[in-house]
Amino acid sequence: MDRAVKWILGATLAVMCAIGAVFAAGQWFAEPDGPAQTAQADIQNSNDVLTASMTRPIGTTSETPSNPKPDPAPDTGRPFVIKRILPIEGPIKYGEWYWDDDGVPDGPLVMTVDLDARVLSVFRDGYEIGATAVLLGTQDHPTPLGTFPILEMKKENYSSIYDNAPMPYTMRLTWDGVSIHGSQVENGYASHGCIGAPNPFAAKLFALASKGDKVIITRGKMADIGDPLIIQ
Repeated sequence: MDRAVKWILGATLAVMCAIGAVFAAGQWFAEPDGPAQTAQADIQNSNDVLTASMTRPIGTTSETPSNPKPDPAPDTGRPFVIKRILPIEGPIKYGEWYWDDDGVPDGPLVMTVDLDARVLSVFRDGYEIGATAVLLGTQDHPTPLGTFPILEMKKENYSSIYDNAPMPYTMRLTWDGVSIHGSQVENGYASHGCIGAPNPFAAKLFALASKGDKVIITRGKMADIGDPLIIQ
């Protein structure tokens, strides 16, 4: 009898141990589910962020209206920031020029030349006060790109290289001959690298410019109100 009781108690103890082992094993295999679910949730959230950023155009927000009205450019007080652009309709034709400096305060003078548009613009204290179509160089004698200070100025000047050609209101940009100067600006004409402006326009510019004033020559670079003319 005692032997039977011992057998029953032993069998019961064995069954309980087996159940405990199964339960423990189940817990051990279940533990990775917690971190795995968290990782999967992080991946899902990451995908949501990617999708949201991919469906929103760069530079816009959901609050931006489809046709926003431009705000007036803030007066930051920094030099060489565009504060006004002359209201000129359409492209400027050869021989045409515009000038309006009424009410424009004194300030730094900066000139820009766009080789693609073939336009010279004049800015004083960030306000565009003049613009004109210009003659530029050819493939053999290109107008260079870059920022150039005016090196010297001569009201009456003649070319020492090209048949004593008149170059009134010369504002020299390089020592190898590139200058802004007055010229007969007509379709079909070109220069040997200089920037030729209509004589009346060149005279107005010459009267305002000084040695050291910057001339920025670019190709197709666009700028708008609030943009810096010179990135320092």
